[in-house]
Amino acid sequence: MVHLNRIILAVTLTLFTVVSLKAQVPKGGKEISTNLFGLFFEDINYAADGGLYAELVQNRSFEYNPTEQSDWNPFSFWEYISPGFSYGRISVETKAPVHANNPHYMVLEVEHVGHEAKFSGISGVGIKNSGFDGIVVRNGEQYNFSMFAQQLSENPMELLVSLEDAKGEVLASKTIKTNSGDWKKYTAVLNAEASCDSAFLVVLARSNGALAMDMISLFPDKTFKNRANGMRADLAQVLADMKPKFVRFPGGCLVHGDGLGNMYRWKNTIGPLEQRIEQRNIWGYHQSAGLGYFEYFQFCEDIGAKPVPIVPAAVSCQNSGGTWRIGGTGQKALPENEMDEYIQEVLDLIEWANGSVTSVWGGKRAAAGHPEPFNLEYVGIGNEDKITPEFEERFNLIYKAVKEKYPEINVIGTVGPFLEGEDFEKGWEIADQLKLEMVDEHYYTQPEWFLGNQQRYDSYKRNATKVYLGEYASWGNKMWNAIAEAAYMTALERNGDVVAMASYAPLLAKQNFTQWTTDMIFFNNTNICLTPNYHVQKMFMSNQGDFYFDNVVEVAQNDTTLAASCVYDSQSGDIILKMVNAGNSAKTMKINLARFKNMIPKAKLTLLKADPEAENALENPESVVPELSDFTVQKKFDYKVPTMSFSLIRIKAN
Repeated sequence: MVHLNRIILAVTLTLFTVVSLKAQVPKGGKEISTNLFGLFFEDINYAADGGLYAELVQNRSFEYNPTEQSDWNPFSFWEYISPGFSYGRISVETKAPVHANNPHYMVLEVEHVGHEAKFSGISGVGIKNSGFDGIVVRNGEQYNFSMFAQQLSENPMELLVSLEDAKGEVLASKTIKTNSGDWKKYTAVLNAEASCDSAFLVVLARSNGALAMDMISLFPDKTFKNRANGMRADLAQVLADMKPKFVRFPGGCLVHGDGLGNMYRWKNTIGPLEQRIEQRNIWGYHQSAGLGYFEYFQFCEDIGAKPVPIVPAAVSCQNSGGTWRIGGTGQKALPENEMDEYIQEVLDLIEWANGSVTSVWGGKRAAAGHPEPFNLEYVGIGNEDKITPEFEERFNLIYKAVKEKYPEINVIGTVGPFLEGEDFEKGWEIADQLKLEMVDEHYYTQPEWFLGNQQRYDSYKRNATKVYLGEYASWGNKMWNAIAEAAYMTALERNGDVVAMASYAPLLAKQNFTQWTTDMIFFNNTNICLTPNYHVQKMFMSNQGDFYFDNVVEVAQNDTTLAASCVYDSQSGDIILKMVNAGNSAKTMKINLARFKNMIPKAKLTLLKADPEAENALENPESVVPELSDFTVQKKFDYKVPTMSFSLIRIKAN
């Protein structure tokens, strides 16, 4: 009985603490979205394969083809080798693949293995892969190799798997022996004994015979959170460090694709890797689907962000068929007789994410290693589509089916690719008619626009469809761009009762492989460049609140170079001030914290300040970085905001 009384007392105190905390929110605050700032991910600029997805082998399943790039074929990024006066041949076949969804595989025939004594090196017949602009190998690290192989000759075959530098020096190696006439997966762990930024993976047959090979893969053992088939650890970590409230995926224009056959179909991206369907990327390269829906959802969970998947609205991109330059419309719509099946595909996604292990699709999620639901709350239907009658008809069908079966799911609509115009107006008309929970606005424009339009959402209806600003950025990655975006983001906080979510785009861009010049993070195989835009986004994401307070920071009226906001985090009791100066001289802002009780005077100041033309680069990634320092606050004080700067003061309470 005493034990039970203690439990009751503990629960009562816990409930009292929660209620008391809410009761202590100062008067005058406006509740705002708790999911305001998050991440947008699209496989553009080699963001997935060769980027965030940690696979080190390019064209691992021999599915590259000329429709992606004119000089690509199933042999691309593979080289035939026959050291030691060995000889044989290779071919790509489709007769009996590992799986019908992965039709191409390599056949290696070895007629003669030379003698090592006659030369300096190793003899055999095989292939080597150059990876994505080289394979990075680090001394002392482990690399997990796997492949599917099928003996086509009677005798087992000995394979030497190695990592080598450009001179042929072996950095790590393991021997594998085949033992089956059926397709079988073989694995090995390679322990690197030297470092190299441009290594090759070599698979060398050391005995005569014939062998079929597919899904030749190499992963660093140290992926993010040590996930199998995981993310590149350093890139994933800088995203996790931002503390985003959500992650939108898989795009972007990637979602509705270049023609109906190129639409992103989520079911093609789950299950065993060898059974996933690879396809051409709308941005002109290849999607292995190794980074698929399971991996996206798992990543969201790993970093504490809500998943926001976007599915096609049963129409393709209006720029399909190369109509970018002429303003097309290359939009195609799924035939009406295919809509029932497609609608079920969208419903199955929700069941896959949230269903019990006893449901069909929830069972598939559980079989992949995640019996617990992913707790999906949002589904976007469409992406900056041309609002045609065909689009509207199909959107309505999908929306009504989702709401009928899953009324708790928040559906995000689309209002086209621009901040105004015909599609924007038609999209909002649909939202009003259906009383949509949220619509997805997109716009890219000059930094001056962001400074001059801080009142954009002030006049939006307060109790109607919310806004998800799914893609936005000013054109450029200089300090000037980042500061203009920071000023606009304070306005998003002020309108956090209307703007429910916002995400800068695009997120990632690989050096020498970019289709979009303005991006948040640039990287190559070894280095990462965090732009000034990244630092602004991180400062906002890591310092979000759930209440907004007017008249805490006094800003000079009609001066569009200045902006400020004050938010309150009711969970921590912290007060967060954000002050932006895009002008060419320091400006003073008056701060009045009298309404907040029990403040601790010792606060933290994060200051991002630089010349307007300053920018970071891979060669010099720290030209613009925020500085953290102690700062003492009072109930009322003046703060001099430096020129071209963003100041963030976080104040704790007892």
